[in-house]
Amino acid sequence: MSVSLPDFDTNMREALGERGWITSRDDIARQSRDWLDRFGAQPLGVARPESTAQVAEAVRICVAHGVVISPQGGNTGLAGGAVLASGDRGIIMWLGRMNRIVSIDPIDFTARVEAGVVLQTLHDALAEQDLIFPLHLGSEGSAQIGGLVGTNAGGSHAMRFGMMQDLVLGLEVVLPDGTVWDGARALIKDNAGYQLRRLFCGAEGTLGIVTGAVLRLFPAPIARATALLAVSDLNAAQSVGALLRSRTGEFLTAMEFFGEIGLGLAMKHVDGLSFPLAAPAPTYILVELTTSVPGIDLDDMLQNALAEGFESGFVLDGAIAANEAQRAAFWRLREEMPEGQRLEGPQIKHDVAVPVAKLAAFVTSASAAADAVMPGVRINPFGHLGDGNVHFNLTPPEGCGDFMGKQADLSRAIYDAAVANDGTISAEHGLGQAKVTLADQYRSDIERALMRRIKAALDPQAIMNPGKII
Repeated sequence: MSVSLPDFDTNMREALGERGWITSRDDIARQSRDWLDRFGAQPLGVARPESTAQVAEAVRICVAHGVVISPQGGNTGLAGGAVLASGDRGIIMWLGRMNRIVSIDPIDFTARVEAGVVLQTLHDALAEQDLIFPLHLGSEGSAQIGGLVGTNAGGSHAMRFGMMQDLVLGLEVVLPDGTVWDGARALIKDNAGYQLRRLFCGAEGTLGIVTGAVLRLFPAPIARATALLAVSDLNAAQSVGALLRSRTGEFLTAMEFFGEIGLGLAMKHVDGLSFPLAAPAPTYILVELTTSVPGIDLDDMLQNALAEGFESGFVLDGAIAANEAQRAAFWRLREEMPEGQRLEGPQIKHDVAVPVAKLAAFVTSASAAADAVMPGVRINPFGHLGDGNVHFNLTPPEGCGDFMGKQADLSRAIYDAAVANDGTISAEHGLGQAKVTLADQYRSDIERALMRRIKAALDPQAIMNPGKII
């Protein structure tokens, strides 16, 4: 690939070295497009810095030449936030070489890491010290810490431990002018001004490039109790969820839900899945309790809570995992929901959230609205019962090979239903390029104006990930 700015190319190569500045089309092809291959423009090159100083120097060079920057980690996002927008003259800033776990402190219960550390690598390192970083999601084998901060990742344990913004104590960030903010402090309490670290959580690289983070750790659990439950509908699921919260308290770590359509697609297409219950049901709940405290009988606690669920009629059937293998099998049923639907054929993904108390009402109204647009469309809502996040995915009707050009109308129906139920059009996937226009339609003028003011104040030249969020 011939770079159209020779001085820029020379400056980047001098700043980053031969391994740190890549311009060959073949070498940068994978990082030029998003994971779903929906977004992306050809960059001038991919910067691969190995230090914060190199990131800062590369940013200064980009500012001098009017070149925009899209920060990128594992490139596992679903909204096109980590690749260039069409028409941009810019680069990809890939942080994967900055992958050191700088320190793990078992007294502070903190880890200081560089932005390119892969989440699974962090999990493995902490397991050796009986500690955990309680963020879990399907892409943890490739997702990097910087990207998880930028998207404010959630995952299956957010109901217990919060989103990424709740797990980040401090950050190091290269700002849009190439200066470095060192806010990597390991403090739970720090009220000496605005909570700047939270500003960068969920900013998708539009305000600066996260190069390091101080993360909050927790003791590793020594016991788990996991159950798969069958219930009649999502109203019953909400009641069971409330019951479990009140009866198991802080031991309740995860509550996931899925339905018969999603389970059917997963069982049809994914090898190695097993269904442990006596008969199918409309709705399923996967619940897990954990503790790091010796002497706590979680199985007994869960059985007592479920006994109330059976007596009330909310729970139709259930099984408690007898061992780790069965626990993993239960989780696979939930985790393979996306894969089963992908293998069935065309799909439309929606990542929305509503208050937990309105989850059933949302799914009912959104399902009716989608069916009105396309009768017989197969509706597969699944997600996080504990925090109201619904992955409301659609598959064409049986015998129909596509959505017949109705994708936009179907999505509009889902988003309208989410907002009507006091929810949001993006729960944990972010806005990226996919939803930036929608955000202007669904959020108030004042709220969007505030975001634009923040963007203009920190990035007046608009070189940081333009076309995302704002």
